[in-house]
Amino acid sequence: MIILNRQGKGVKTIARMLDISKNTVKTYLFKLDKLLTSNRSEKLTVEKLLGLDEPELYTLFHPGNPSYKDSRYEYFKANLAYYQKEMEKTGVTRAVLWEEYRQAVPDGYSYSQFCFHLDQQQTAKGKPSMVLDHKPAEKLYIDFAGKTIPYVDRETGEVIACQLFVACLPFSDYAFAMAVPSQSTADFLYALSRCMEDLGGVPQLLVPDNLKAAVVKADRYEPDINQALEDFANHYGTAVLPARARKPQDYVYIFVM
Repeated sequence: MIILNRQGKGVKTIARMLDISKNTVKTYLFKLDKLLTSNRSEKLTVEKLLGLDEPELYTLFHPGNPSYKDSRYEYFKANLAYYQKEMEKTGVTRAVLWEEYRQAVPDGYSYSQFCFHLDQQQTAKGKPSMVLDHKPAEKLYIDFAGKTIPYVDRETGEVIACQLFVACLPFSDYAFAMAVPSQSTADFLYALSRCMEDLGGVPQLLVPDNLKAAVVKADRYEPDINQALEDFANHYGTAVLPARARKPQDYVYIFVM
């Protein structure tokens, strides 16, 4: 919620995205403003809040008895083994499990919170794997989606296919998508400029996949960057670091629903 508010999202939008009521959003935003403006929290900033672990953040927004336990989590934890077993069955989705959960606990977690705790438990029990440590505003991953998006010209009836430019900030998972006529360098740079305008800032690194509009020649160590993209990056004070060819672990895949 703090991140969405920082991105300029309104109360209605935040409530819809997080599947909570508008009054709940207003309450938390009021508490956030109070935390940032109160004298005793003079040095507290949004950046510091976002760097806190969930229990610490919860304590700031819900001061009181530190021994207090969230009954919703206690119920979730008690039924976790059941949820994990059900997820292995064909046709059982998180949405189905959440609906069953809310029938048992009408005031329980929202769908996004329910999925968050499921993910946390899945990560805890999963096999060890490399975790990429991303920093805020450090990298922007950019690419074109595999499929085109067609539209119909109302005057001629012609079906025109558009390319879908996609970008993602890996630290926050904030994504941007825009339809453009082609994958040409001009259309690519136009979409990229609109993306950074929407973000309200410039990342330290641009990480394109090895698309022709960005990379002239792919190489594991010294790829040749399109001169127009290099000039674009120099103008905005950023740098280009293409993902290594045939190394998907270097890249963040963006799925557009």
